[in-house]
Amino acid sequence: MDSDFSGKVVVVTGGASGIGRAIAEAFAAAGALLAVMDVDHEQTAGLLDVLEGEGHICVTGDAGVEEDLRFFAEKVLEHFGRVDVLVNNACISRRGILSGCSYEDFNEVLRVGVSAPYLLSSLFLEHFPRGASIVNIASSRAFMSQKDTESYSAAKGGIIALTHALAMSLAPRGVRVNSISPGWIDTGKFGTLTREDARQHPAGRAGVPADIVKGVFFLCLSGFVTAENLVIDGGMTRMMVYHGEEGWTYNPEARETEPS
Repeated sequence: MDSDFSGKVVVVTGGASGIGRAIAEAFAAAGALLAVMDVDHEQTAGLLDVLEGEGHICVTGDAGVEEDLRFFAEKVLEHFGRVDVLVNNACISRRGILSGCSYEDFNEVLRVGVSAPYLLSSLFLEHFPRGASIVNIASSRAFMSQKDTESYSAAKGGIIALTHALAMSLAPRGVRVNSISPGWIDTGKFGTLTREDARQHPAGRAGVPADIVKGVFFLCLSGFVTAENLVIDGGMTRMMVYHGEEGWTYNPEARETEPS
């Protein structure tokens, strides 16, 4: 990856594992100064041992807690004084209506997945230089669903709407705002994938975190792209599926999984 981020300050939430960690490590390798926040203390603390370069900060905090977000923002500005790139990756799921997802559970997901990106954008508002970029990590679940996924799907739909709204508000400041909707990204969370897992994708494979990293870098470096949602899903959301065609079989009794 080209080193176009030397000296840039990059903030990543949910950056201790999976897609977020891959994004943080790639920016560090490209010369950026990282500020990472994640709720997992052990993994967050361990990041400093693996990120290339020096001067990074890693803070344990819950993106669903306002006080944690404000503390994190204070630390970022205390250390760096500005934010060139903000990647809002943190999100959780409390499943949905069939699992008895409560009102508080549902709102917790929205706090982590939608309210936190809004608050951080607000807290950093006066500290984004012209040319800064915000990238929100959404999901293909914003526009297609399995049953019992209301909390996560709602949060991902909300972050896409927040993206284009923020893009309009921040345009006069020279700050671009975009989102990425990953499909099935193999982070190792679901074990070894089968051949069928891969071949059901028109691209012939499931995604890997590096696919999302490339999308984030593209959006940060493309000065004419704003208010967009980039779908990176191997073509899955464009595939029309009918029982008995292309090897697909409808089995309503099958247990569903959550690959993304």
